[in-house]
Amino acid sequence: MADITAKLSSLNPFREKGKEDDEDRGENVDVDSTGHRIKDDVVTKDKLHVSKALRSFIVANGILSEKEAVPESDASTDALRALVTKPHINVPEAITDRSHPLPEYFISSSHNTYLVAHQLYGTSCVSAYETAIKTGSRCVEIDAWDNSDNMDEPKVTHGFTLVSNISFRSVCEAIRDCCDEEKAAAGQDPHQRQAPILLSLENHCDAHGQLRLAQIMREVFGHRLLSEPIRMEGHREQADSGEHVTLEELGAKIVVMVEYHLSNEADDSDSDSDDSEDDEEEKTARKEYKDKKKKAPSTVIIPELAELGVYAQSVKPGDNSWFSDAGLTNGPHHHLINVSESGLASHLPEQSTSIARHNARHLMRVFPKGTRISSSNLKPVPFWGIGAQVCALNCQTFGTSNQINDALFAGSDGFVLKPAALRAGGDGKLSTGRKRKLRLHVGGASDIQLPEDTEVGSFKPYLTCTLFHPDDLKNEPPKRKTAPYKQHKLGFLHRGENPPSTDPIWDDVLEWEYDDSELVFLRLLIKHDESWARNPNIAVHAVRLSYIVPGWSFIRMLDLKGRETRTSLLVRFEFEDV
Repeated sequence: MADITAKLSSLNPFREKGKEDDEDRGENVDVDSTGHRIKDDVVTKDKLHVSKALRSFIVANGILSEKEAVPESDASTDALRALVTKPHINVPEAITDRSHPLPEYFISSSHNTYLVAHQLYGTSCVSAYETAIKTGSRCVEIDAWDNSDNMDEPKVTHGFTLVSNISFRSVCEAIRDCCDEEKAAAGQDPHQRQAPILLSLENHCDAHGQLRLAQIMREVFGHRLLSEPIRMEGHREQADSGEHVTLEELGAKIVVMVEYHLSNEADDSDSDSDDSEDDEEEKTARKEYKDKKKKAPSTVIIPELAELGVYAQSVKPGDNSWFSDAGLTNGPHHHLINVSESGLASHLPEQSTSIARHNARHLMRVFPKGTRISSSNLKPVPFWGIGAQVCALNCQTFGTSNQINDALFAGSDGFVLKPAALRAGGDGKLSTGRKRKLRLHVGGASDIQLPEDTEVGSFKPYLTCTLFHPDDLKNEPPKRKTAPYKQHKLGFLHRGENPPSTDPIWDDVLEWEYDDSELVFLRLLIKHDESWARNPNIAVHAVRLSYIVPGWSFIRMLDLKGRETRTSLLVRFEFEDV
C-alpha cells in the first residue's frame, strides 16, 4: 500500500516540475529569525511543554525515573528540566579560536544580499543587509552601478534586470549601524565579541562612479573600514610569502573584497546553461539579461578603489593555473578565487585535493549558478569539503542550504575554523578511511504546530532525516523517515498512551553508515503526511555531527523562517565505528 501511495504522490499535480525540491523550501526570512545566534524567547527552553505520553516514554526507556518524570502531571522537576535544557551539541572552543590566518576559516556568507525574492524582477531593500548580518552573515554582497539620476551617488541593484535599486550610501549606512550595534552589545556582554564584516563588492561603475564608491565607503565607515595593511611594510605577510593576516588581527573591521581583472578572465555569468523547464516568463527574462550583459563594456578598477582590497582581490581566472603547483599566473597579492558553483563543480572530484590545498592559503568565494533565478541555493557541503571559505547563499528564505549553514556556524560569530586537513600543512583530504554508523532513536515530540487548514484528527506527523556528506557531489543524500503518527480514534480500545497528533510518539530507530568526515550534517524535518497533496514542511533543525553530544536530548525545532518554536523533539544519538 505504501508503494502505491508513493507512486500516486509522484503524480501530484501541485508539484512544480523542474523547481526546487519541496523539502528544500523555506519561508521568507526576517530580522526576527534566529539564524545561528542565541537569542532570548518568550518561552525559554526549560519551560517547554513535555507531554504526558513523552514523560511515560522517558520512564519506560529508563531515561528518568517515574518520580523524576512525573508522567501523571504537568509539573516539572529538576531532573526533567535538566534533560530538557541539556545541550544536544557541544561546539569546541578551538572552532572559534581567532589566531589562525583568515583563509583557514569558513565564513557565513550571503549572495545578492540586497535582493528580496526573485533574482530578475525582485525588490532591492536596505533592510535586507540588517537582516543578513543579524541572522549571522559575515560576508554580504553589494552590486554597485552608476546612477544616471545622480552620478555622485551610485546605486545597488541586479543590473540588466527589472530589479529595483537602492543607494550605495544607504547600504553602507545600514552596515555601519549594524557594526555599531554589535560594538555596543559586546561592551555590555563579556561573552560577545565583534567580528569582521566582509563586503563582496561587485563593481559595474565607470571611473567616476568607482571614485565615489571609495569616497563614500571612507566617509560612511570611517575608522571601521580596513583601508591599509594591518602589519607594517616589510613583514612576510606583505612579501608575497602566502602568509595571511589572522582573524584576530582583523578585529571588527569592515573588509572589502575588490575585483581584480585578469587578462584571460573567465566569463562568470553561468547563465548560458539553460533549464528547459523554466516557465516562458523566466526564459524571456534570462535571455534579455544574458544579451544585455554580453554587450556591457568591461571595467578597469581605478587605484583609489583597488587599494581598498587589502586582503581580498577577487579574480575569475581563465585557466586552471590557480590550483596547480605553479599557482595563479599573473595574479594579485592575496587573490580570492570567485567562481560559480557549476564552474567549480566541473573540476570535482578529479582536482578536489589540489583545490583544497590551494584554499588552505588563499580565499575562495563560490556563488549560485545563473539559472537559480528564483533564489534557490547551491548545496554548500561539497564546497566546504574542499575548503571554500565563502559559500554565498541566497538568504531570502530559510531553505535546506541555509539550515545546514546554520548548523555549521552554530555557537559561533560567523567564522568557523576549518578541519586540520583543509588548513595550511594539511593534505587536503577530509576522509579518514573509516566507516561510521549513526543510530538515531526518535522518541517523540511535543507541541507540533498544525499546518493551515488541518485539524488535529487528520494530522499525521512524521520525521524525515537527511544525511549530507561532502563527498556527495551528485546531491543524492540518504534519507530515513519514521512512520506517520496518527491518534487512534477509539482510544479506549488502544493499549498504552494515545496522545493527540500534536504530541506524537514515534519510538523509531533510523540508521546510516557513512565515510568518516568532520563535515557531515543531519537535517531533521517534521512533515505532515498528506495522501493526495504535497506533504507540508512544519519544523526543522540541522546539526553538524561532529558537534553532537551522544545520548538522549531534547532539540528545539525552528519554523521555516528560522525562528524558534515551542516544538521540542526527543532523540538519542549513538555513533560507532563499523
